[in-house]
Amino acid sequence: MTTAALPSPGPSAGLDLATSRRNVLVLAIAQGLFTMVMSTMITEAALIGSALASHPWLVTLPIALQQLVIMLTLFPASLFMQRLGRRAGFTIGAAFGIAGTAVATLGVLQQSFWLFCAGAALSGVNGGFGQFYRFAAIDGSVPEWKSRAISFTLAGGVIAALLGPELAKRTQDLLPQAHFAGSFAMLVVVAIVAFVVLQFIRIPLPTATERAEATRPLGVIAHNPAFLIALGAAVVGYAGMAFVMTVTPLAMAAHHHSFESAAFVIQWHVLAMFAPSFFTGTLIARFGAARILLIGSLLFAGCIAVNLSGTDVSRFWIGLFLLGLAWNFLYVGGTTLLTSTYLPAEKAKVQAANDFVIFGTVTVATFFSGSLLNALGWAALNLIVAPFVLLTFLAILWLVWAGARANRVAAT
Repeated sequence: MTTAALPSPGPSAGLDLATSRRNVLVLAIAQGLFTMVMSTMITEAALIGSALASHPWLVTLPIALQQLVIMLTLFPASLFMQRLGRRAGFTIGAAFGIAGTAVATLGVLQQSFWLFCAGAALSGVNGGFGQFYRFAAIDGSVPEWKSRAISFTLAGGVIAALLGPELAKRTQDLLPQAHFAGSFAMLVVVAIVAFVVLQFIRIPLPTATERAEATRPLGVIAHNPAFLIALGAAVVGYAGMAFVMTVTPLAMAAHHHSFESAAFVIQWHVLAMFAPSFFTGTLIARFGAARILLIGSLLFAGCIAVNLSGTDVSRFWIGLFLLGLAWNFLYVGGTTLLTSTYLPAEKAKVQAANDFVIFGTVTVATFFSGSLLNALGWAALNLIVAPFVLLTFLAILWLVWAGARANRVAAT
């Protein structure tokens, strides 16, 4: 089952609780600023694409390209940080974040779809490095704070939930030359602030012993059922969420709801994604990651049921709120379960492989979501996700049952 006997995957030499809390605070702020950029792009990118793209099937291409670049960045980013440290890697990522938002702003100003796509792609490099914030929280914390460090770091996304959509609404016409250009111009400022904040992180490099330690092939690690279920839950939670969320503004516009209503729905969705992180780590420490994953899959099923029940603003709001909660439980739970399946020397390749699969799936999901919405409609889009949620629920249920059975056997 889970490899609970494995050592903690993050270095803790020279760390104490005060340093751990400082690192998590820095990472939480960076996570919030990073997510503010991503959530604003999600709120507006599909609408910009629908206005600028030459064909309807291209409307979600900017977000799909961003996810593709995130996926391609993961392995080099992880290996780079294994050698030169988290701060160096996050600094490079933040620099690409500044460049990406600047190019995207220029694309909107010039009404150039492909320039806007280039900006989204550059932002993907920042996204690739940014996916390791939650793993860096483990490296920068004492071992007993592991699950809380992950969840508190992701809790920084509450900043994005509260400020991101408001930023999008209040700055969409800040630059009169083009609708939404002002929002992206403000994202350049947000990216610069993130660059500065990340300079305060203090995480030790992996020790020489950890770097020299023998590692198992990925194929051997992947034979662990806990690894497969952790990965599968995160894939369904993240890709399924992206598949539905990316086109929500388009679906709401098709049902004659305003941009302000769509921004409101996305705001509450992002809040639901990150606010539970204040207590998800505590719940995982008490009940175990597998049970939290089980709740996450049930919340996703609830989202699908609400989305199928109607298309008024309240249904979009409740459905996307449940979707955000599902993502949090599946993503934080999956990440925590994953960290129990590898040795310290194996973390770079396992973490990168995990996120490579996740964002490869997210790339496909976001690219096809727009065309599937146009071809099949909102209800069918949600039904496509349902079988994957069911399979995830059954796999996690088996993991909980097998763990309970192993405990009974050990007790006898």
